Amino acid sequence: MPLHPMLLEILACPEDKGPLLYFADEESLYNPRLRRRYAIRDDIPIMLVEEAESVGEEEHARLMAKAEAEGIKPTFDPGAPAGSPSSRPGDLASEAGSGPPHPRPGEETAT
Repeated sequence: MPLHPMLLEILACPEDKGPLLYFADEESLYNPRLRRRYAIRDDIPIMLVEEAESVGEEEHARLMAKAEAEGIKPTFDPGAPAGSPSSRPGDLASEAGSGPPHPRPGEETAT
């Protein structure tokens, strides 16, 4: 069973806090910057650095080529402003056009 899109939009590497590539068919999340793969077991991402698998050059190249060929995008855009639709791709309110996205805890809203 694939991970829910709303879960994917908040998943980040526990070490560098950056986005991950989701390979649903391989049941894994991959950090190409650190070359670490996080397993998904029983539909639960195992986001522990000590449980991550280090990936060698050949496997890294294979995963990057697969992501490119299959159009696999990072779980979020780290360069997008907080709260923008591109930083939170699964935000249902902004996708449906029903108004601005809800603020995250700690974010202020304009009045």
